[in-house]
Order: sequence, then structure tokens, then C-alpha cells
Amino acid sequence: MERGHGGHQQGKIYVVGIGPGDAEHMTQRAQSVWNEVDVVAGYKTYIDLIRPWLADKKVVATGMRQEIDRCREVVEIALEGQSIALVSSGDAGVYGMAGILIECLEEKDALDISLEIIPGVSAANAASSLLGAPLMHDFAVISLSDLLTPWEVIQKRVKLAAEGDFVMAIYNPKSKGRQDQIEWVRQAVLDYRDPQTPVGIVREALRGESQVIITTLAEFTQSPIDMLTTVVIGNSHTRVIGPYMVTPRGYIL
Repeated sequence: MERGHGGHQQGKIYVVGIGPGDAEHMTQRAQSVWNEVDVVAGYKTYIDLIRPWLADKKVVATGMRQEIDRCREVVEIALEGQSIALVSSGDAGVYGMAGILIECLEEKDALDISLEIIPGVSAANAASSLLGAPLMHDFAVISLSDLLTPWEVIQKRVKLAAEGDFVMAIYNPKSKGRQDQIEWVRQAVLDYRDPQTPVGIVREALRGESQVIITTLAEFTQSPIDMLTTVVIGNSHTRVIGPYMVTPRGYIL
């Protein structure tokens, strides 16, 4: 199947995963895009992370929960003949902006607009690097945010991941209006795993003052957890080696 690199010749869209947002952990391709585009669009907080690269660029910064409007505006700008970068934190294809942007292209009958999706370091990858190597074997990434996914669906996914002995990287574990879900996760996973199973908690992974805690399944909800935290729950083989959390892949030493 050929993808849109043609019919609308006037504009191009880049969906850019910026990782944690600093230069050291942003890909060279992502950094080079800022010089290639006419316009940069994104959530204001993420735009602020990349301000040093934007100089005299036209910037379209919008607030939280305006993803659909933001993507529609990006498509309109591209249809007008301009090149535009849509900023996504972490990786654009992991709870990022790539999917909704493609859906908006479909809505506007504009799938032939040239599109480039640039990957970035995801929160799960960033947290894993600070913990050691907890994602060395099969793992599941699950968001506890129920804004777009019913809580019942999230519960089912957590239970099946626990039953399947997947390491779990938990995004959006707790918010001001959502305090109890992470405790439900702890109880659900305890049905399948030892209370001493290692759990890693990373706040602001690779962003300035990262906070890293390695604790246990029995006790991890006693640690500070918020929306800027990624929680990594080990599987039945995950163990702590010195200061590191490691899930062995099966190599025999």
C-alpha cells in the first residue's frame, strides 16, 4: 500500500516525538525538523520544552485536551501549503499524536498529504533506563487514564497482563481526580504475583531531577506517585541486582 507523499503537493506534516524534551535525549532527526518547517504546533507545556530551537518560527500552542482541534488545525495549515511540525512528548506513536493526526487526515480526505512520523524516547524507555533493565523480556504498556478508555476495559487489560506474567509499564497512574486506581492495580496483580515482586517508580524520567525508587509490589503505593510518574511492575522473574531492577531474558551465565 502506498502512503501519502503526493496529491496535495503544497504542504507536509511532521509528527515529532521529542522524548523527554531535552537535547541529549531528542533524536537528531527531531532536532533537524525545526529548521525545515514553517510552523510548529503542540501542547503549550511541550512547546516550552523546545523553545530554544524555535527562534522566529510561527508557533501554534494550545491547551490540554484540545488534541482534536490541534490536529485539525495542523491539517488545515498543511492544506494551505505550509510545512508544519506537530509536537508529541515521548514517542509520537505511544499515547502520542500520530494516531489522531492520521484520523484527522482521513476526516479531511487528505491522506495524500506528505507525512513523516519521527519516533522519540518513550516514558517507558526512559524510566527503564533509570531503573536498570526491567523491560528486557515481554512487557505491556497500560495507561490508567480513563478519559478515553473505560475503566472496565483498563481493568481487564491489567488482569490479563498480570495473568500472562507480563512486566507492566503503567502510565498516568494517579491524578487529582483519580486516586484509587493504582491501589486497585496493586491488589489485582497480587492475585498473580509474590508480594516481594520488584516495582520501579520513576518521576520525571530523564527530565532534570529524575526521582527513582525501587520497592515491592506489597508496598509501592506507599511511595509518592502522580501523573508525572511511570510505574514499572516486574514479572515473576524480575529481580533486584545491586541498585538495578532487571528482568532476565533467559541467558545462562
